[in-house]
Amino acid sequence: MLALPVITASAGFFPSLGLLVVTWLVMLCSAFFFLDVNLAVRGEPNLISMAGRTLGKFGKVVTWVLYLLLLYSLTAAYIAASAMLFKQAIFFVTGCEIPNVLAQFILPVVFAGVIYLGIVGIDWINRVLMLGLVVAYALLVIFAPPYVQPHFFSHVDFSALKIAVTVVFTSFGFHIVIPSLTTYLEHDKKYLRKAIWIGASIPLGVYVLWQVIVLGSVPLESLELAWSRGEAATVPLAAILQNHVIAIAAQLFSFFAIVTSFMGVSLSLSDFLTDGLKLKKSWEGRLIAIACTFAPPLFFLFTYEKGFYLALNHAGALVALLLGVLPASMAWTLKEHRFYKTVWGRTVLMSIMGISLSVLVFDLLS
Repeated sequence: MLALPVITASAGFFPSLGLLVVTWLVMLCSAFFFLDVNLAVRGEPNLISMAGRTLGKFGKVVTWVLYLLLLYSLTAAYIAASAMLFKQAIFFVTGCEIPNVLAQFILPVVFAGVIYLGIVGIDWINRVLMLGLVVAYALLVIFAPPYVQPHFFSHVDFSALKIAVTVVFTSFGFHIVIPSLTTYLEHDKKYLRKAIWIGASIPLGVYVLWQVIVLGSVPLESLELAWSRGEAATVPLAAILQNHVIAIAAQLFSFFAIVTSFMGVSLSLSDFLTDGLKLKKSWEGRLIAIACTFAPPLFFLFTYEKGFYLALNHAGALVALLLGVLPASMAWTLKEHRFYKTVWGRTVLMSIMGISLSVLVFDLLS
């Protein structure tokens, strides 16, 4: 949400709306493929084991690598986005401006202890932060609409969508939670389909409303400037509207959005590395896991400017492969489902794989 209005601004509201709806539909289809595979594989399989059982050892290795790169890309994006917020907060309190290099260390250092404690440490603090996220979003939705100017929606440039495709795909990458959801809902296919349908549709509505608020309130030039600087959408929104409540709500929304996402992804990455590298769950093993979790994304951010958008772009390409191509490929191998053996079923699978692979092409071209 912090990147969507900025990355789609050059294309305009209506082209970005079309891209959001198409991406939602593609990812919803791939989620149903994912669910069918998850239900067909016995036990309580995760993505890695699902790939291994349907696509063999090669599929398992490819999935392992893509999953690891995706989590690293997202971790790098959240660290990059947090640096500007911490710089602004420290300057507001002390009057001193710290360098970007130092600001990028703050989020990993502050929350490394929480990650060290694991899911128990994250559970309660995440509840508080999620509540703050909802309140901040509600304030923006309540106070920002009067500033919306309808003529801002007239800008249309479909050619500019190519830089937004990968980020939009990242916005609908929820498939990883399906195995846990399957266990929670006791493998009830009817309720699982309903949960996925509703759960995927709510973010679409939230994203569209957010696009209306930001693209309708902030001039195109300000959003394009924010993209060139690697800033989140809340920065030009607060600067243009000059409303104290909106400015505070925008800063809080950015902070809560980044930290809640960062904690979930970095914990997943830490656990994934602990399991994959066979690290002991001692204090030494946890410290090694934390070092392996944060060192690569920090190195990446020191190497590239505009790390926030660059990391999200790469994450989008990985999401397209991992959550677009892979579920369709796994569903192709299922013998229990007649639909996937029909001409119509094969056509749907090939269409989703083709669209997902085109996202990778967009990433390479950009």
